[in-house]
Amino acid sequence: MTREGFRALQEEIERLKKVERPQIIRAIEEARGHGDLSENAEYIYAKERQSLIEGRLQELENKLGTAEIIDTANLPDDRIVFGSRFVLCNLETDEETVYQIVGVDESDISKGKISIESPMAKALIGKRLDDEVIVDTPSGTREFEIVEILKS
Repeated sequence: MTREGFRALQEEIERLKKVERPQIIRAIEEARGHGDLSENAEYIYAKERQSLIEGRLQELENKLGTAEIIDTANLPDDRIVFGSRFVLCNLETDEETVYQIVGVDESDISKGKISIESPMAKALIGKRLDDEVIVDTPSGTREFEIVEILKS
């Protein structure tokens, strides 16, 4: 994953530990004060939420513990690799879009971050400036041209 992705997961862990966990503990204590726990919807919901938070914390801590951080500062600018930022032109619409290939947990298409596991990223890895790439997407086959490989 990229350094930015690593930081984002660290921030999520901090938020879960310092904000979400204390809030849910307070909610459980408050719900306990409402009497019979077996039929107390607030208590049941709070306990389920607590379980989800603890599960997410464990998942994130495991990911960070095994993460390999890729330094995007010294990436090649002659081909696309993990971490590369680049401009693609959709040959059907002439629309240009900036993308970056990132780890699965970092992907966010609304920010132009595509997962290394996506069909698009797999088709682009190793390609060079001016290469044309055909990508099978959920909405059909698309053809792109690599217009620019950006420096990080």
